[in-house]
Amino acid sequence: MNKKVYIFLLLILMLAGCQRRENAVSTGDVGVMLDKNYGSVCVDMTIDEFNALGFSYGDSVDISFSNGKSFNDVPYYSGYYCPVDALLVCGYPGDPTVVIAREYGSSTWEEFELNDSSKVKITMNEKGKYLTTQEVFSLKYSDERADYDSDVIFGNFRELKGGKLKENLIYRSASPCDDQHKRASCVDALCKEYDIRSVINLADDEAEYEEYRKAPDFDSDHYDLLYQNGDVLLLDLGVNYRSDEFAQKISDALFTMTKNDPPCLIHCLEGKDRTGFVGALILALSDASADEIVDDYMITYYNYYGITKEDSPERYNAVKENVNDFLYYLCDVERGTSYDKMDVKEGAEAYLKRGGLTDDEISQIEAYLCK
Repeated sequence: MNKKVYIFLLLILMLAGCQRRENAVSTGDVGVMLDKNYGSVCVDMTIDEFNALGFSYGDSVDISFSNGKSFNDVPYYSGYYCPVDALLVCGYPGDPTVVIAREYGSSTWEEFELNDSSKVKITMNEKGKYLTTQEVFSLKYSDERADYDSDVIFGNFRELKGGKLKENLIYRSASPCDDQHKRASCVDALCKEYDIRSVINLADDEAEYEEYRKAPDFDSDHYDLLYQNGDVLLLDLGVNYRSDEFAQKISDALFTMTKNDPPCLIHCLEGKDRTGFVGALILALSDASADEIVDDYMITYYNYYGITKEDSPERYNAVKENVNDFLYYLCDVERGTSYDKMDVKEGAEAYLKRGGLTDDEISQIEAYLCK
């Protein structure tokens, strides 16, 4: 090959490479907003707009912010399918925008030091790199009551049971006041039927609750009566159960619960993760085994998605790692530690101490919970 031909071919390859880079799937520089509920970074682009650019669930992407912070090889999922504290881009069905978050982690908005003038650029790293994980976890549920066998399944409503926990003491559910998943009135009716007398609302603050009340279709009279009587604690918590704020607020709420008439309802929005962790904490304090804690958590995934150990073993075991992570964290052990090497009650007590409670206050909670 003579020198001229070599240079010509080299130029062609260089131009082709430039063209591929210009045509790479990318958002370009777009604005960001703070997700006030979870502290995550909302990309100023709907999920449909984002996907229309060529992104698909299961892709690997690179992220770069206008302040110079950047991250490579970040998975893009339709849900929160990562190990604890891992970074992901999520297009959760029904959410208004794509978000950049950490699984059960702290605020990415604060972590990345963003403000209202910040920009982000998301670019394709590798098509379909995380598709297997996406397909295992790609869980969607219906917001139509007719698609469920009962109100309690639709509302993810149930009594917390396990260990020495007293009967008719604590219930858990989806939100009886936030109707974005069309369950509020159904769950409120169940609250009335089961004579719920106090509530620990993990998700909302007072301003958010007042907005729900203003909605023309607000239909949560029993819940609202409890609220007006001062029997609803509004904790306004994100999903990071490892944070000092979460530990402190939950510890105080559980101690306050002992002063109220039972039964008490605990809920967030879907009654899955924040409620799941608090349910695990209460069961651990009530001498429940790790297996009982896992079984309670997994009822949620049967209620929403029909997942069972027998019919969907791969998905069941993948989801089970969520509650396993709760237990690993409580017991301060490495991921993969067997249940027989974990003292979940001791771990739960240590969590409440971290939240500021004394040994005597923890004993009062356990006496309230246990038969």
